[in-house]
Amino acid sequence: MTNTLIESIKKRRSQYALGKTLPISQEETTKLIQEAVKHTPSSFNSQSSRVLVLYGAESDKLWGFVMDALRKIVPADAFESTEKRINSFAAGAGTVLFFEDQDVVKGLQEKFALYADNFPIWSEQSSGMAQFAVWSALAASDIGASLQHYNPLADAEIAAAWNIPASWKLRAQMPFGANSAAFGEKAFMDDSDRFKVFG
Repeated sequence: MTNTLIESIKKRRSQYALGKTLPISQEETTKLIQEAVKHTPSSFNSQSSRVLVLYGAESDKLWGFVMDALRKIVPADAFESTEKRINSFAAGAGTVLFFEDQDVVKGLQEKFALYADNFPIWSEQSSGMAQFAVWSALAASDIGASLQHYNPLADAEIAAAWNIPASWKLRAQMPFGANSAAFGEKAFMDDSDRFKVFG
């Protein structure tokens, strides 16, 4: 079976060896990210996902904030591996930050009270789909990426540096750039342990 979407999804892998160059222009990369998020499903077409895209020195600044925050909580004698990991993200061409607008979520809770408890859950699901859509779109363009979750360590610094509205809740960070190393083999559990099909 050949399916273009499935083949594209298969290219999506965690890349920790990132380089500063991109196979397409910065403008094309930005448009790719925007289109992926724009066409991601959301409950009641709420379009609650928000995105900040940082390139070059701006991306470096982000990872500097994260490094400073980690330095305060990670023991000094164990910090070397943490520093290497954060530097590997900063080595990329840029970073996508994914937010969910809590004003949108609250508005839906008020408008559709019957589903109020579900809207935060559906918001998180939409965010996850947006992250996956962007990651897959980058991979399809031969751009490496990984998904990170260093929030809320530097949320205040991020909000101040890039004038982020108070209602935007940071959910994930995706450093991206050139694939500077090959991917290893990916192991999968047995299908019989994961899927049940009837009918």
